[in-house]
Amino acid sequence: MKILVLNGPNINFLGIREKGIYGSEDYNTLVTTLAEKAKNEDHELEVYQSNYEGGLIDKIQEAYHNGTEGIIINPGAFTHYSYALRDALGSVEIPKIEVHISNVHKREEFRHLSVTAPVCTGQVVGLGLKGYALAMDYLTGR
Repeated sequence: MKILVLNGPNINFLGIREKGIYGSEDYNTLVTTLAEKAKNEDHELEVYQSNYEGGLIDKIQEAYHNGTEGIIINPGAFTHYSYALRDALGSVEIPKIEVHISNVHKREEFRHLSVTAPVCTGQVVGLGLKGYALAMDYLTGR
């Protein structure tokens, strides 16, 4: 299966930012862990991170054309207000799982609303970096 993992703003600062919320594992650990899982399960994986909405939207549109079969996305702060990202996700008929490392429902009230979740197949929240692996398992039927 061909899977695209998209990470929004500040996800590249894992292990640096708010370790009490996001943990001490860094972004490279996340990417390496997912790459190993994909390789062991014989999946094709692309991981992309951008602090810019347009970069994520471009990748979603590319996915439509390049045979991507599943998207895992952690939109970061864009979750709560990016209607452009929501529209891009809603435009493609590809299964999409939204992932959040922290339990956004136990945090500030503005984090409780996701404008992107309604156009995703499902959501994994609050399970740390393991949420990405669980999203991959869902997409691949494991």
